[in-house]
Amino acid sequence: MTSLTTPADGLAAAVALGPVLAERAADHDSAGVFPVADFADLRAAGLMGLMTPTRLGGAGAGFAQYAEVAMALAEGNGATALVYNMHCSITGALASLPDEVARTLGVPDSYFAMRDRVLSDAAGGAFYAVAMSERGSGSRLSGVTTTYEPQGGDGYLIRGSKTFCSGAGHADGYLIAARNGDLVSYFLVPAGPGVTVEETWDSLGMRATGSQDLHVDVVAPRDSLLGGVEGLTLLLAQVMPQWLVASYAAVYVGVAQSAVDHAVRHVQDRGLGHLPAARARLGRADAQVAAARLVVLEAARRIDSDPGTPQTNRWIWRAKLMAGETAMEVAASMLEAAGTSATRKGHPLERIFRDARCGSLQPATSDVCADWLGMTALGLDADAGSAVPRW
Repeated sequence: MTSLTTPADGLAAAVALGPVLAERAADHDSAGVFPVADFADLRAAGLMGLMTPTRLGGAGAGFAQYAEVAMALAEGNGATALVYNMHCSITGALASLPDEVARTLGVPDSYFAMRDRVLSDAAGGAFYAVAMSERGSGSRLSGVTTTYEPQGGDGYLIRGSKTFCSGAGHADGYLIAARNGDLVSYFLVPAGPGVTVEETWDSLGMRATGSQDLHVDVVAPRDSLLGGVEGLTLLLAQVMPQWLVASYAAVYVGVAQSAVDHAVRHVQDRGLGHLPAARARLGRADAQVAAARLVVLEAARRIDSDPGTPQTNRWIWRAKLMAGETAMEVAASMLEAAGTSATRKGHPLERIFRDARCGSLQPATSDVCADWLGMTALGLDADAGSAVPRW
């Protein structure tokens, strides 16, 4: 396995892997299976440790550097990049929370040992998945029905079922949101007995994410409570929403770019470049993707330089809205520019069209993002002022 020494190494590895992922994408999509070979390549390239600090053997990437890597991977296969995003949302959140901020939240010393162990394992190739969504409530933390109870000194009894768990059955650990009364907490639960997978995944798009249902009935170790403090989930979602919102955005900018790239090849191969309508669609798409990329990178730059501020968070919500809408609109337009032949199963644009359609549906959905931004524009409290809980 390659050991990344700088974030630039990670980006170079992702760019090199893009075409390899693209070659396998159709088969993974058709079968609707998790891209095992892709993740073997990600491990071999050292990319599982992209967000791990250099002192723990990783590349020490920031959010902007993650965003560039996610875009490059998504240009190869959006589904692989989307699962990788889930892993980085865990490792990135752990790595980016400063020690002094963690201590103001009241975390015990044991948290830091757990954090360093998880990040070191990631640098060694460990893969972590997110198990937050549930049937009937989606990804809203306020609607979580999975429960946990302290078990003395043994840990926490966690019981419940999750849906849309990307990479279920292939992860070394799962970030699980669970409730104890009014408190909602995160647990990083190791894979093993008591964590079982039900194969339910057969979707329109992002079929290769392997987002199966996950059933949990397990006593998790005491240090599995993320942060060592109960009830932090909603606070972190509001103060630092980047790993729940903007990390998806980078993936869908890459998906949108792949739609343009494949449409260009198709138009050239079919000799359609003389058609003004095809050229105009390509031109608009080029501008749309460039604009979305700039918005995502501006959000990412602010996350690294000024995290948690109102202006930074506003850019985060803009990024997710722009990326989701752009991917959907560009993929549809590129399919029309290419013509009916591109709608056949097995054509890259047919798969990308379906994958891109998922962008505005994934949390936070485009409607939720737009409502948040609209409330902010009106001077209202977009987090606490909504009649329907945003998380």
